[in-house]
Amino acid sequence: MKIVFLYTELASYLLACANKFISDYGGEFYLIHWPINSEAPFVFDKDSKLSLIDRKKINRKELLQLVEKINPDFIYCSGWIDKDYLYVCKNFAKKIPVVVGLDNQWKATPKQRIASLFSKYFLLNYFNAAWVPGTSQRTYAKHLGFRDDRIFSGFYSADVKHYQANVSPDKFKNVKRFLYVGRYYDFKGITDLWSAFIQLNNEFPNEWELWCLGTGSIQPIIHPKIKHFGFVQPADMGKFISDTSVFILPSRFEPWGVVVHEFAAAGFPLICSSEVGAAEAFLENGKNGFLFQAGNISELKKCIKKIISLNENELLSMGNKSVELAQKITPEKWANTLMSIIKLGNK
Repeated sequence: MKIVFLYTELASYLLACANKFISDYGGEFYLIHWPINSEAPFVFDKDSKLSLIDRKKINRKELLQLVEKINPDFIYCSGWIDKDYLYVCKNFAKKIPVVVGLDNQWKATPKQRIASLFSKYFLLNYFNAAWVPGTSQRTYAKHLGFRDDRIFSGFYSADVKHYQANVSPDKFKNVKRFLYVGRYYDFKGITDLWSAFIQLNNEFPNEWELWCLGTGSIQPIIHPKIKHFGFVQPADMGKFISDTSVFILPSRFEPWGVVVHEFAAAGFPLICSSEVGAAEAFLENGKNGFLFQAGNISELKKCIKKIISLNENELLSMGNKSVELAQKITPEKWANTLMSIIKLGNK
């Protein structure tokens, strides 16, 4: 089998899934991708049969020639923003499964409604199936005209085994640190997090710290109980998993957020905003963490205080529930889904 992915920005979790497919089913995997993001400069560990191809180095004609030479059994395309990717997809849509990915949640916005009205004249000429991360995205795909039996879920999967290997039942005895992993941008809600954390510490002094991993346009805030570590490679995340205990993603916009899955797999209680798509799968409010209205600093502060008030056994119970929920999507299940799509063909 020959698999082609026409992708945007690569992340290590996709390679973990691709490598799992190769190990379980064999074949050749070609990942054509946009340049590595300078704010998330992942270093990738890949299987020998996994070929990474820089999209920037080939034009439309060369791209089509490359894919025709590969003669794939399956093509996946990240959305419909890259017109050269669409050109390739249209040439194969009547021959093999050509699958579109989308992670935007269905919000019934005017833009989404317009896309739904015209998709049968556009998207359905390029793609014969959709592969999405969760329920809201599945709803969007249905509005775009894809049949229910041609919409597949669970596209984004954390490298579950890698993160679960760091689970420790003793971490809640002495480790009192919240963790944020993500870019430093307004839409990630990081300033909301800093404000809520600082306000709570002023009102309710406690031992907890906040550790933040990432880079971006917002300058790191200076505070004695907030530490910044910049971008960290997934392979180096073990130390931070061991030295922190509760994960927070306060985004004002977050279609999915694989990082939530990663830290659920690592046994972390979670605090997520209402805009975090992955919370639908990996956060059960009150059972393994807390959900708050995006942008509401007062609600976020209350969630942080609830965590601080819990004892070691209560935090451990939450962490165990996170590990359980993390099994909903795995690289193994991802590989099985890909194989099932290939077997269905382009009908």
